[in-house]
Amino acid sequence: MEVGPGEMEEREKIVLSMCTCKSCPSFEDCGENGGFCFPTIGKSSCIKTENGCICGGCPVYEKMGLKNIYFCIRGSEKEQS
Repeated sequence: MEVGPGEMEEREKIVLSMCTCKSCPSFEDCGENGGFCFPTIGKSSCIKTENGCICGGCPVYEKMGLKNIYFCIRGSEKEQS
């Protein structure tokens, strides 16, 4: 079932409200909000180094049933699959 643009926007807001990216050792503060696991956000444009990953402990990770890590550098779950 396809998800409409309005629903994707709402889901993105929920992801960003639960996101823990800014607490990650790999996070670079360049004005991005995180949520890199979500397909409409995708990987960071400024994070380039894997300095540790907390994706597995993020509430979004469990809620969305994610399997991968380092979304900030490697891209969303969809991109890595």
